[in-house]
Amino acid sequence: MRGLKARTWQWSFKNAPAAIWPLLADTARFNEAAALPRHEITEIPRSDGSVDYFGQAKMGPLLLKWQERPVNWVSDQFFEHIRDFSSGPLGQLGARFELSPDPATGGAIGRYTLSAAPRNWLGRLLLATRFFAASGATFARLAGEADAFAGGARATPFTYSAPRPGPETEAKVARLVDEIEATPNGHGLARRLADHLLTAQEVDLWHIRPRALARQWDVPERLAIELCLQAVKAGLLELRWDLLCPRCRVAKAWSGGLDRLPTGAHCGSCNIDYDRDFSKNVEASFRPAAAVRALESGEYCLWGPMSVPHVRAQIHLAPGERRRVPGRLAPGPYRLRTLAPGPTCDIDHAGGRFPAWTMDGEVIAAGDPGPDDSLDFENRTPRAVIAIIESRHWVEDCLTADRLTALQAFRDLFADDVLRPGDEVTVGRIALLFSDLKASTALYEKIGDARAYHLVRDHFAFMAEIIRRRDGAIVKTIGDAVMAAFARPEDGLLAALDIQRDIGGWNARHGSDTDRDGGGTPSVIVKLGLHQGPTIAVTLNDRLDYFGSTVNMAARLQGQSDGGEIVLSREMVEDPVLAPHLAGLDLRPDRAVLKGFDHATDFYRLRV
Repeated sequence: MRGLKARTWQWSFKNAPAAIWPLLADTARFNEAAALPRHEITEIPRSDGSVDYFGQAKMGPLLLKWQERPVNWVSDQFFEHIRDFSSGPLGQLGARFELSPDPATGGAIGRYTLSAAPRNWLGRLLLATRFFAASGATFARLAGEADAFAGGARATPFTYSAPRPGPETEAKVARLVDEIEATPNGHGLARRLADHLLTAQEVDLWHIRPRALARQWDVPERLAIELCLQAVKAGLLELRWDLLCPRCRVAKAWSGGLDRLPTGAHCGSCNIDYDRDFSKNVEASFRPAAAVRALESGEYCLWGPMSVPHVRAQIHLAPGERRRVPGRLAPGPYRLRTLAPGPTCDIDHAGGRFPAWTMDGEVIAAGDPGPDDSLDFENRTPRAVIAIIESRHWVEDCLTADRLTALQAFRDLFADDVLRPGDEVTVGRIALLFSDLKASTALYEKIGDARAYHLVRDHFAFMAEIIRRRDGAIVKTIGDAVMAAFARPEDGLLAALDIQRDIGGWNARHGSDTDRDGGGTPSVIVKLGLHQGPTIAVTLNDRLDYFGSTVNMAARLQGQSDGGEIVLSREMVEDPVLAPHLAGLDLRPDRAVLKGFDHATDFYRLRV
């Protein structure tokens, strides 16, 4: 572009690229810390399936309008971003950041290039004075803060001044903290959460993820989740159900309750329609209650590597363009696609040179020949494309609906947060535990209805404590039986093991009463069945429940138990995740035709 000027700065970081990249490539956080204005984005789909992005923002008296070019990047190595302006003093603004290891120090070397072209006389004056010097000074300050944070010398990535709450808000927050800590779900963390809400950057508050908080605070995930749930009931947080796009993994639709959850959504960024799945793309996220801290609308950066951290490489290619970029991708499962709707290709990368790939003969990435530390792209189509290499791992800290709804704290605090009558949602996998008491009729006859009722009720409390501790939830009780759900099968197995191992001690503590004949209270003997698989979430009897063959199988397995044992499905025993927990235990294979199933079923009896 005419009049384009550029300036490059270089820094030496004490910390390695992997520690610096997540901070400086988080362009939304960076721009907020740099005091840049929020902006609004308009997405306009094109006939070929691609999308154009237009932004506008107010900077002082000036109205800036621009078109966003797609950002190019390879994770941990470089990103480049260009905006073409139609309003304001500049005609173009670009930034490129390159990061490489420093073998001499074990740290990293960063190079930042800022380019700009004037649009009018004001732009020429701006570029001739302090534009580059001021921009370079800001980047240098934030780069230094990022390095200090990565090295543990700072508590926050960047210096940031949050809006100061008034005395009424501070008093209200203090009262809510006390209220939360008075419940079993505070865990001594409520004040820490409140301070986070009042002092954090806004980009950290738009979607608060309890699993990320747990990692940052070094506490078990369940404690952080229970804290956030209780904070919603107290009025410190708000709960949203987000419907994430399966491509960009950004929420494009949301609701405040499961009964208002859309059945699908449209992603304007990816230009696709998509459905919902409790196990995959329905996420529970939190944000401050408006009375505690109101968040302003607008973006600090639509496109940025850390806005979609699962995308490891994104490269814009003109029609017929071939391009080699520096980059090495770690071993792992990847998906290759274009940003616009189209075919995808899944690969398992073993390391070294990234393999060649094609999609309907259109786009090739990382083909031979070439050095190991580069990625090669070629666009064989007559249109511009954005080639993407993304990790197939789902959002690391995503609290999916299947997991939250299978936690006891959610069931206790949000019993009325259920699906619409007649609505149903797919759950890709869940573990279901059914229990019952052996010879319960004889128990009632031996000690009388009243004492037996209290004993069974106490046994429910015993079961509930273990199930909650193992990150599960009681879905319902049916007579003397319990149905419990676990998002992770290992939690269900560990809960079952705890129940059978601890029931003897529980019986000893409850055996001091005498029965009608003067003897001690008979032992409670528990029968357990455990199975995992896909199911359907529905609302039954005003509670969130599960329906399908997985439910039926778990119930029938419990019926096979002789008491004092766990009956496991073949799917449980053959799950490699459970192998370490089953090693050395007394597993005995069995087979029977179960009611409601046409063929004989293989299962295993486990005594502990």
